[in-house]
Amino acid sequence: MEINNVEKITDCKYLNLFSINYRDRVNCEKQWLFASRSSLSNPLVQDYTRPHAVVIVPFHKTQGKLVIIKEFRFALGGYQYGFPAGLVDKCESVEKAGKRELFEETGLTVTSVLKKSPAVFSSSGMTDESVSLLFAECEGCPTNRFNEASEDISVMMLSRKQASDILLDKKIRFDVKFWIILDTFSSQGMI
Repeated sequence: MEINNVEKITDCKYLNLFSINYRDRVNCEKQWLFASRSSLSNPLVQDYTRPHAVVIVPFHKTQGKLVIIKEFRFALGGYQYGFPAGLVDKCESVEKAGKRELFEETGLTVTSVLKKSPAVFSSSGMTDESVSLLFAECEGCPTNRFNEASEDISVMMLSRKQASDILLDKKIRFDVKFWIILDTFSSQGMI
């Protein structure tokens, strides 16, 4: 594969569309479109070790439950079950962004970070967006009063049994990372 040209199609603050012209394995010229969080004119030169966003996997130690959210997602035209998440600001660590986003979306406070993933990609056929998974323990009472006006989030805390029940509901739209972690939690009781 040989990339010949990258063209920025949009110029938005949080998400842009790019076109790549390339030659495939048999030397045919083709085009690929993808979305990127990058504001660069060529996002292929960005530092892929720094994640664009953080996904927090919070465990409420006192309640002994996994904290999840049900959030309205415009691209789905409805609600999706997942974990609190958000963009990592420039010059902000993943841990700091995770603590900020958890509080903003759930009202809960991180008490300890258990582990952090490297930047991972979940839909690289459509976007170069990367996230870091931040597994953390938290405390406090859930609330959505710190949500931005554009956010519609419900906070829930699940036991292993409740997690197992949710996995069986065929009407729920699951975030892929969420489904994998929820399945592990329901079967093994760990995050």
